[in-house]
Amino acid sequence: METFDAIRTRRKINEYSDRPIEEERLQQILEAGRRSPSSRNSQRWTFIVVRDRDRLKRLSEVWRGAAHIADAPVAIAVVAPHSDDLRENGSVNFDLGQAVSSMMIAAADLGIGSRHASVEDYDLGAEILELPEDQRLTWLFGLGYPGDRPLKPMVDPDRRPFDEVVHQEVWTG
Repeated sequence: METFDAIRTRRKINEYSDRPIEEERLQQILEAGRRSPSSRNSQRWTFIVVRDRDRLKRLSEVWRGAAHIADAPVAIAVVAPHSDDLRENGSVNFDLGQAVSSMMIAAADLGIGSRHASVEDYDLGAEILELPEDQRLTWLFGLGYPGDRPLKPMVDPDRRPFDEVVHQEVWTG
């Protein structure tokens, strides 16, 4: 698949099929995250692959919008150091967003769907994943082959109009 097709294909998966994700494909997805750019090449991320059904169910409780994690064949827990410095956390989160986006696009390229979730209960996430004290579960995303319909490029996505989103030189509107 071409890169732009993978970008247009990626969508939130509401239902996962029972088909397992092949290890080689999962490794490709993780490699996309590992190779993502980061501020000063700091690579302040760790990815924890979770397949255990009980652990997935428990992880689905870290945020009210994470219920889908319980049904995912695989979840990637995105872990990073936490700081009380807002600027540092902003920088880390920007880097993590790039890594997660790269993995989700790589997954779409392979026909594998994804759906992300935030984290609200950091203590529960740390307990479930047995994290060191200086690390925090920051994001989660489920991976799996779509159970409802196959991935394909969306022609008319539900997005704001281009001219409403993109401005030239200055804010217009």
